[in-house]
Amino acid sequence: LSAACAITLSKAGLKKVDPSLAFAVQAILIIIITWSVVFFQKKTDGLAKMDQSSWIFLILAGIMTCLSSLFQFNALKLGNASIVSSIERSSLVFTIIFAILFLKEEVNWKIITGALLMIGGALMITLSQKTE
Repeated sequence: LSAACAITLSKAGLKKVDPSLAFAVQAILIIIITWSVVFFQKKTDGLAKMDQSSWIFLILAGIMTCLSSLFQFNALKLGNASIVSSIERSSLVFTIIFAILFLKEEVNWKIITGALLMIGGALMITLSQKTE
């Protein structure tokens, strides 16, 4: 529900704002809120306990998250929220593939069926839009 609200509110906010600037504003809020939670929960001591590989993976994930958000904001500026969201959410299919290949997670028929349904749903939503 929060992701749906975020996409809808972001699309509305992008009407008169550059997508990169809009994401920069949101990123400041993300930093303030997440670090407030860390301080409130007294979890800052975990920073000293993190090993090098955790830092590397989290930094790389942060870079990819930033790029993903910038791409999503640019797409939202140009297109319909329903199409952008369905295409963006189909990234779950790639997550499944990467988890199988790199994390050695097991796959079963339910996961494969769900992934195929997601691809089909994203295609259906994308192709259902009227072209001008």
